[in-house]
Amino acid sequence: MGPMRITSHTDYALRTLIYLAAQRPEKPVPTGEVAKTYGISLNHLLKVINDLRARGYITVARGKGGGIALARNPEDIRVGQVVVDMEPDFRLVECFDPGRSKCCIGSACALRGQIQKALRAFIDVLNKQTLEDIVRKKPRVLRKLLNLGGEATR
Repeated sequence: MGPMRITSHTDYALRTLIYLAAQRPEKPVPTGEVAKTYGISLNHLLKVINDLRARGYITVARGKGGGIALARNPEDIRVGQVVVDMEPDFRLVECFDPGRSKCCIGSACALRGQIQKALRAFIDVLNKQTLEDIVRKKPRVLRKLLNLGGEATR
């Protein structure tokens, strides 16, 4: 097993939310604009967009003037919750999946409990940050890097 990582799906979801939160004033953004800005596949991003919409993070408007926009205020979106919602699972070690575990010490091992505690702590740390906190750190620099232009109003 390699290092713990969040999937690219979750990474792209967080980046999409950051992009939308950095928009000042908020307005619908064409999905292709987000894909181009981050240099990611539009097809992959569309899957991310569908998941974000299904979980109530964004709205999708079709047609002229349409695009994606935040469905909630950035200060109401907890980063850890986004990660939990977007990740398919957090089976960091084999024994987290009892149906597939072949570990002979599973019933006597205290390591699994410690790893579960560490995973909860990871999510707890992320949940201390809202999307607004992330965007507010360096709004002018962020807007410049995202080619959003203009001044941040928050």
